[in-house]
Amino acid sequence: MYRLREWRPGDADRLLEAFEDGELARQTVVVPRTRALAREWIARCRDRAAGGRAFAFAVVGGDGPVLGHVEVAVTDPRHDTGWVSYWVHPAERGRGVASAGASLVAEYAFGALSLHRLELAHRVDNPGSCVVALRAGFRPEGVRRARLRYGPERFDVGAHARLATDSAEGVSLPPCGGR
Repeated sequence: MYRLREWRPGDADRLLEAFEDGELARQTVVVPRTRALAREWIARCRDRAAGGRAFAFAVVGGDGPVLGHVEVAVTDPRHDTGWVSYWVHPAERGRGVASAGASLVAEYAFGALSLHRLELAHRVDNPGSCVVALRAGFRPEGVRRARLRYGPERFDVGAHARLATDSAEGVSLPPCGGR
């Protein structure tokens, strides 16, 4: 149903719409605010892939618009480890886009990149993101206290990992933090 594809310059407007969401913009270092900056963001995705550092994909359904974003960054090549991140366009949330994207990028990382371990984390006050990780087969590994800071606020994060040897099936556990 969902698939991954490279980001394209023509996706700039959809990217801008996604970053109008204040919560997404707050959690991102580079926030594109103009069409030109959105195209630069897309070009950086391609440059990072060409350098073998990170591989970003648009999550789409068929030939439709971008529904979300998923990325795997190679964080430790010696130990075959990567970091997965994802977000969904605000109008597309609640449809399984992030879970599908995280599953698809994990398969890409294990296959094309030969990674063995993938990690991700989410704020524990965001149980939806935890459910995404669980549905994509990422096992919980604990809570990192006060790991993130946005402005003056600190947030605990739920840490997850998925190994190449793990089943691709989702994990049936309560979301991190017991929420």
